[in-house]
Amino acid sequence: MSTPHPPARPRGPGGPLAGFLRSFSFAGQGVWRTLRTQRNMRVHVAAALAAVAAGIVLRIGAVAWACVALAIGLVVAAETFNTVVELLTDLAAPDQHPLAKAAKDAAAGAVLLAAAAAIGVAIAVFLPRLAG
Repeated sequence: MSTPHPPARPRGPGGPLAGFLRSFSFAGQGVWRTLRTQRNMRVHVAAALAAVAAGIVLRIGAVAWACVALAIGLVVAAETFNTVVELLTDLAAPDQHPLAKAAKDAAAGAVLLAAAAAIGVAIAVFLPRLAG
């Protein structure tokens, strides 16, 4: 016996492709809001731009670029998820609660770990070029 499927969600004008493209707009709005409202995201983006500039000046290779890009993506994604945790926690628990604090602290810790890993990548990629 098969389980009935839920009814299909109505699609907006333009069909599935328009909906797919619209999802990129929503994602962009989320990134833009995070950049506008989160000081630490702006710090991370400034550090990312500095890393890209250093990579260009020092003419790093393809593998090094891949490592730098991955590190940048990891930190920016971690900061975005941290913002999500903060917003949802504030929504769910507007009053102070020990579990809300624990959730926010853990999310911030994830950003710290990602940033530490990115610093490790920067040391591994840039230091030999600067020293040599």
